[in-house]
Amino acid sequence: MPDPTASTTSLRLPDAVRLPGDFDPERLAEDLRSLQQSNWRPQQLYTDSGLGSIAPFDWKVLPLRSVAGAPDRTDPGGAGLAEFADTRHLAHAPYLAEILRGIPAPLRSVRLMALGPGAATRVHAETKYGFPWGTVRLHIPLTTSPGAELLFGDDVYQWQPGTFWFGHFGRPHKVHNTGTGMRVHMVLDCLVTPELVRLFPEDVVPAIDAEVIYARPEVPVTDQELAAWRCTFDLPESFANWEEPDGEFLTPQKQVTASVEAGEERPTLFLDGQPALGLVHLGDGEFRFAGWTEERTLQFVPAEAGRPDVVLRSRRGAVVRELRLPAAAK
Repeated sequence: MPDPTASTTSLRLPDAVRLPGDFDPERLAEDLRSLQQSNWRPQQLYTDSGLGSIAPFDWKVLPLRSVAGAPDRTDPGGAGLAEFADTRHLAHAPYLAEILRGIPAPLRSVRLMALGPGAATRVHAETKYGFPWGTVRLHIPLTTSPGAELLFGDDVYQWQPGTFWFGHFGRPHKVHNTGTGMRVHMVLDCLVTPELVRLFPEDVVPAIDAEVIYARPEVPVTDQELAAWRCTFDLPESFANWEEPDGEFLTPQKQVTASVEAGEERPTLFLDGQPALGLVHLGDGEFRFAGWTEERTLQFVPAEAGRPDVVLRSRRGAVVRELRLPAAAK
């Protein structure tokens, strides 16, 4: 039975969409060979509390982009203190770097993910992945094996080297490899832009446009602006959790003391005196969390007594939830 809360986009999109672009399998394989002696590590999860469990089967990862460019982070990352950056491994893969430069959207994590013979994931769905949350996951296979398959329910996919795919990974899915060879994909997590959406089939683009959160570029913050926004306020505890159910921050709950301070690269949100989240300015005093999308933002708006109010927002497609909070100037 269809999910009654699902967006129009979620219901209309197929599980998988082949995107335009055919990449040279030989050059992909050449870059993969140059990286085979690098330090591939087990796949690791990322949750609202940070790094999570490690895959208990043969699923190795080499990050080409990761949180702060860390060369040993195999997780997809999420909201935190730092944005994503290239790792040193990308310098050894010139063709993959060329492909990434051509993706018409800001890149979050980019990982080479190798599923070994006999490996299999459980059925799972990625949290808040899809157009209504402002992020999508794309795949470019580098090599595959006859027994390496992606399953959405009863539908089986075996994407071939050099092809380019969107997968609706917010839906339940699994991968397994019953063959004897390795399956390696380059897995790209992207923010969403109109240019990226135009790669999709014409019959689904109108629905995407109606539901998507489009990424806005970062806007530099001046010292004068930051001084005006430095404040403290009581924050519903769940708002800092990017995995919270939609609108949970509007319900009665524990409050934490939040403050905004200057950080090394950008303003930082402190929670109970500890640095918790980098703040990426989108313009007009509105910020998303570093490493995350515009699924949730906070905005400083003028108020009386020379201090700002803080407006919390969460978005799911066209649905926006808001909470305005008083703040105290620092």
